[in-house]
Amino acid sequence: MTRGLFISFEGIDGAGKSTHIERVAQLFREAGRAVVLTREPGGTPLSEKLRELVLHEPMDALTEALLMFAARREHLVQVIEPALARGDVVLCDRFTDATFAYQGGGRGFDWQVLSQLERMVQALPDGGLRQPELTIWFDLDPQIAAQRLASARVPDKFESQPVNFFAAVRAGYAKRQAEMPTRFARVDAAQSMEAVGADVGRMVGDWLKRAAA
Repeated sequence: MTRGLFISFEGIDGAGKSTHIERVAQLFREAGRAVVLTREPGGTPLSEKLRELVLHEPMDALTEALLMFAARREHLVQVIEPALARGDVVLCDRFTDATFAYQGGGRGFDWQVLSQLERMVQALPDGGLRQPELTIWFDLDPQIAAQRLASARVPDKFESQPVNFFAAVRAGYAKRQAEMPTRFARVDAAQSMEAVGADVGRMVGDWLKRAAA
């Protein structure tokens, strides 16, 4: 059976990552692969309810982190693990790196506590951790992201944060990449949509070649 693949897409609000996920999905569909498109927080009925709480309700930083990991556990059990077991390609709009970036970087919450929650929630039977095999990080200057969001929909509680919050989130992503460099691929999200799309397609293609070698 074809091996399942897990790819996540990360970046601050306004980086444009969501635009490119469907393009990557189409690349895999054209190659004959079944694709599961999902997101975090969310992906299951319960996780979507938790998403609404996290995005719109004020709460303590630890409460916020616990809800994120609770939603993630449900998502893993109900969607991600079964899809990977079937041999599907799972494309996820954000995963655990976002929690480290937003709660760890943006909120300044304890990085080690997040690591403990990660080990608890994402543990595999063989003792490893479920992580994406490839994470595409859409890196963007927070000032540019703020300009893009100015004309967007009514912002949630994260999107309405000041620029310095997103600078801390961006630093959180950079720290996470430094900790796990082999699965991260950084794309310059300040480029045109076409250039970003070309970079993403090349990154996915190069990664697949390496994985098959």
